[in-house]
Order: sequence, then C-alpha cells, then structure tokens
Amino acid sequence: MTPQELSRLYQITRILLEHGLDELVPARFQPWPGRLARRSLFWLKNRSSERSRGERIRLAFEALGPIFIKFGQMLSTRRDLLPPDIAEELALLQDRVPPFSGQAARRQIEESLGATIETLFDDFDETPLASASIAQVHTARLKENGREIVIKVIRPDIELVIDADLRLMMTMARWVARIVPQSSRLRPVEVVSEYRKTIIDELNLMREAANAIQLRRNFTGSEALYVPEVFTDYCQQQVLVMERIYGIPVSDIAALEANGTNMKLLAERGVEVFFTQVFRDSFFHADMHPGNIFVAREHPENPQWIGIDCGIVGTLNREDKRYLAENFLAFFNRDYRRVAELHVESGWVPADTKVEEFEFAIRTVLEPIFEKPLDQISFGHVLLNLFNTARRFHMTVQPQLVLLQKTLLYVEGLGRQLYPQLDLWQTAKPFLEHWMREQVGPRAVLNAIREKAPFWAEKLPELPELVYETLRQTRSQQRHFDQLFEQFRQHSRRQGQARYLLGMGATLLLCSILLHGMAQPDWAGISLAGAAGCWLIGWIKTRTR
Repeated sequence: MTPQELSRLYQITRILLEHGLDELVPARFQPWPGRLARRSLFWLKNRSSERSRGERIRLAFEALGPIFIKFGQMLSTRRDLLPPDIAEELALLQDRVPPFSGQAARRQIEESLGATIETLFDDFDETPLASASIAQVHTARLKENGREIVIKVIRPDIELVIDADLRLMMTMARWVARIVPQSSRLRPVEVVSEYRKTIIDELNLMREAANAIQLRRNFTGSEALYVPEVFTDYCQQQVLVMERIYGIPVSDIAALEANGTNMKLLAERGVEVFFTQVFRDSFFHADMHPGNIFVAREHPENPQWIGIDCGIVGTLNREDKRYLAENFLAFFNRDYRRVAELHVESGWVPADTKVEEFEFAIRTVLEPIFEKPLDQISFGHVLLNLFNTARRFHMTVQPQLVLLQKTLLYVEGLGRQLYPQLDLWQTAKPFLEHWMREQVGPRAVLNAIREKAPFWAEKLPELPELVYETLRQTRSQQRHFDQLFEQFRQHSRRQGQARYLLGMGATLLLCSILLHGMAQPDWAGISLAGAAGCWLIGWIKTRTR
C-alpha cells in the first residue's frame, strides 16, 4: 500500500471514529481485536455524541467525499431496509451537499469555455441552485436567445480525492481476492474496476452530454419520460449547459399530492421507463436517486417523469438481456426449475451445479415470500435472498449487472415511496412478455427481415458476382465432394435416408461457403454445423446393416 493510500485509509478511519459510527455497531458484531484497535486510537474521540445517528452517518459520508456520498444516496431510497430517521438524513445527500464557492465556479466556467460569463450568459447566479457530490448547478440565460438554462460545474480538485479513494479500494479488493477463499465468486477486483470506469466517466461532462442526448432521442414524444435539451456548443469536460426545468422533486410527496398527481400511474410509469430503457434500448439511466428525478407539473392526471444527471448509464448485451428477461418471467410464474436452469446456462453458477438441488434451494427461500400479498413483497428482499442462496452454489458476481441491480433497487424504492401498494411484479410482467414475443416466434423473424432489408437491397446487385467468385474459389474442393457423392451412391440402395443426409450436408456446406463470402459469419457457422451434423448421422447410418 502506497503512502497516499495509507494516508487516505487513516483519514477515512479518523472521520468514521470522530463521528462515532463505531458506537452504532452492536456489541455482538465487535470482536475483541476490533475493540482493542479502537481503544488504541485514543486521540480520535467521538465529536458528534450530541447528534442523532442519522445525522452522524450523513455528516461522515459528506466528509468522506463523493464515493461515500453516492453510497448514501443509494441507501436513502431503501426505506424498506433502513430505519426512517437514517433514511431521512441520507436523503439530504441527494442534492444538498455543501456547495463550493460561486467565484470558483465562475472561474472554472470561464476557463473551460474560453470567454467571460457576461459574454455568453445573462443573469448568472453565483448562488448554486443545487449541489451534489461531484458537481453543482448554477442558473443563467443564454445571451443569444434568452432561454433559461442551468450550468453544471465539476467541483475543483475532486479528481484527486476520487483517484485516492479508487486506488485504496483497488488495493483492498486485491487483498480480499488473495485472503478470502470465496473471493473468486465475488470478483472484487472486477467489480471495483467496473465502478472505477463508471465514476471516471461521470467526471467527464462531455460524456454526460452525449448520454443525455441519446436518452432524449430514445424517448422523443414519450408521455412517460422527458430529458432536458443539452446545448452542446457550451459543453466541455468540466462544464455542461442544459435546459432548465421546473418539475416537482419526486421525493416531495406533499407537493405531488397537492398538484393532483396520479400517484399510482406515476409509480407504474417509473417501472415502465426502467424496463423500456433496459430491454428496448439497452441503454439505461443508472443513477436514478430522487435528487435526479422530477415530475412535470403539467397534466398531473397523466404524469411525466423528468430525468437529469445522465453521467452514469448502463448497457447490456443481447445474451444478458435475454437471460434477464427469462429470469424475471420465471420468477413471476414461480417456475423455480427454469430459474435454476437459466443460472447454469448463462454461466452465473458453475456448469456442474446440480439443477435439482439449486431448484429446491430457490424454492425453499422464495415460496414463503410469495405467500404474502404481492404488494407486500419487496423485490429488494427477493434479490438479497436469491443472492444469499446462490452464494452456496458458488454464484459468480457479474460486474456488468451491478449497475442494473442498483438501478432496479432505486426504481422500486422510488415506486414504493410514491405508491406503497405498487405491485412491481404485475406492472413489469406484461412488458416482459411483450418483449419476449418480439424476440422469438414469427414476429421476431419479420423484425429481423425488416432490419436486414437495407443490407440485402444493397448486396443484391452483387450477388451473381459473389456466387461466381465463391464457386471459383471452391473448385479445388470438387474432388472431395466427388468422393463424398461416390460413397453416397455406393450406399444409396440400402440406405436412402443416409443418402439424403449426406446430400443435405453437402448442400449446407456449400451454403456455408456462400454465406461466408457474403460476410454473414453467424449464419455461415450455423450452416457449417448443420452440414457436420448431417454427415455424422449419415456416416453412422451407412455403417448400419
């Protein structure tokens, strides 16, 4: 561990102890070596003994910096997991982090944009509208057209603090990987690496601008989600300028109710927006804590979400999306056998896992939960119980799914605050069933044809030349084909079925060559595999008397 990391570790320890967080840990979870170590740090006394436990935790997270603040933001949405007093205090971390100087913000904006504030903007307010863990926001107007805007500015020198924390986290992750026997399943180094990438990306506001533009395009014309416009001419790595919105904070339940908001529809639309981002677009806002979510004041009977701060987004590949959708549907249908099979097929648990044992373990944990009314089931509890069960079967942590799991917990936490009777299961099931129908069956074939139509229209004029070139290149293989067909004719009288299979195999091989020449490697591989299968079965049949 480097001197800088040791220094940061001491700083973290000092802040935790000076806020008395060690006193909040029950005695049964404090082994004697821990108590002895605490007494040895006698000069680090609790300076917050008069404060409530929630305030202690919040102030400690604020002092520790952006990584801990973001952790507190996530915890604040889990009212079902935290005592109310702690959840209320942590909710203040969403947009009420102590600001930095407005003069410092002005200097940073002018340095980034290469011009004075007065040249570009009118009515610039040095008092921040909101202040968060990594950046803060100031209001102004565009000089060219008078549109109201907000200017987001990265905190000065925040990169140094984040870099020190990330290096410390990586060092500790490597220690865990070496010392803890079960660490291969938890993959701590990979998880920290994924988080490092996420947090570093969030420090580049040009990335956030690109994410916001993509998300806005995905939901153009949507009644469910609105993403403010970004003014790219004024964006740099440390400065982001976007349209100002006047929505109601999603955490202000009293204001939403006073505005006549349809809370049930609003909660259900939150679920709809999440699943649409994940399964339709494979591009989802992964920092949906209440400080980043507002509700439009217009049309409260048909409420619309407003999403800001798109610095963290997640993506999933086609295989992960398919396995996730099937897992969700199997959960909804209480098909534990299928859940177990999917975990094996996806590689999330070892291939030698006994499906019957895994199925029984899942059933034992989840059946008592599902005996409750659906609106009393917390998906967060279901996930935690499932992960605890899968741990016994050496389930591997999937770093690419960490953001998704966090976002789903955010969505459920928000939904239950808005409408406590929210039935996440029944709200999500129709969407997933529709998505699965789009992925398999006749509709999926039609969609694939429609998607590939421009490609085939472009390649069609070239097809005769491609066929000729492919046949010319395969002439050298003609002798091999002749031998195969000669063997095929020798056995044709006794084994007609074998003759058919060998001929089909040769046809599939030719198709594979043609498809490879047309830059279709996936279909070429399938055709080649089919040819091999036909030949193998045909060969066996020719040996059968």
